[in-house]
Amino acid sequence: MWVALLVAALSAPQTVASVRVLVITGGHSYPTSFYTVFEQPGIAWDHAVSSEEAYRDDLRDRYDVLVLHDMPKTLSAAGQQHLREFAESGKCLVVVHHAIVSYPEWDWYRDLIGARYFEQPRDGRSASTYRHDQQMHIAVTRAHPVTEGLAPFTVLDETYKGMWLAPTNAVLLTTDNPTGDAPVAWISAYPRSRVVSIQLGHGPESHRDASFRRLMLNAITWTATAP
Repeated sequence: MWVALLVAALSAPQTVASVRVLVITGGHSYPTSFYTVFEQPGIAWDHAVSSEEAYRDDLRDRYDVLVLHDMPKTLSAAGQQHLREFAESGKCLVVVHHAIVSYPEWDWYRDLIGARYFEQPRDGRSASTYRHDQQMHIAVTRAHPVTEGLAPFTVLDETYKGMWLAPTNAVLLTTDNPTGDAPVAWISAYPRSRVVSIQLGHGPESHRDASFRRLMLNAITWTATAP
């Protein structure tokens, strides 16, 4: 009898802990279809409706990954400290779409995500531009756990063009749409944290796209396994 119970216990499906995710929004409108991206196996998520709410307290013991889909211009000193502490502890981030535009004067954030979008001309550079409702043909440029299972795909999304992109980024996906910069997903070279930045993700066409959803799940899962 005991042998039978032991065999049954060993053969039973093992429960895998879900990745603890905090999704941060605010500062920009977005369709609620974005929430469906996190209704995938292996994700347990909470939602903060602003960066000040998100970074009010120390997050290091509560979450494995932050998903940023917000667009604030500033953050309090306490909020900056809590975000930096999270990243510098080795916890990780996935930065989606207009979160690339956040904190235009915060150089640490630029280095964290490997990009800066210029809302105004600056340092001899023209302002960055965006274009809605663009057919974007996406190519996989690097074999990586974040791109696992992805083949070339086409999605209707918003392009960004004229950003500063760190030359040290590991580019994962590109587009040939001339209204946007070629890289649309990359891994930042920030040394203390795994940070994946994804320029895609504007509207329901991408939120419901199987390839985008796989990309997001892969990015969350990979960043959560940071050593």
